[in-house]
Amino acid sequence: MYKSVWASYVGSIAALGVATCCVLPMTMMLLGLGGSWLAVFGKIAAASFVVLSIASVILLAAWIVTYRRGALDHLIAWLVGSSILTTLAWVIVFNEARINDFLITLM
Repeated sequence: MYKSVWASYVGSIAALGVATCCVLPMTMMLLGLGGSWLAVFGKIAAASFVVLSIASVILLAAWIVTYRRGALDHLIAWLVGSSILTTLAWVIVFNEARINDFLITLM
């Protein structure tokens, strides 16, 4: 498998992790796993758009490299999976307030 495809997965997972930085603490508090250590997520939130943008660029580069090398038929499932993860990260970031409001209603 090409390094660009692995890079796209690493970028997608990082983007998903950063995107959940504000939703994850609320979910953990609902499960009783709260604590002062959750304040770390606030620092990560500041970098969410930067990490998501970088992950999107890496993903686009992986699609282009794979297409140019003629390996799109073999690696399309990997690239689609990475694209889904990155898209999910963007959806979470843009709907963060709604998700948090919903989680608050569950408390």
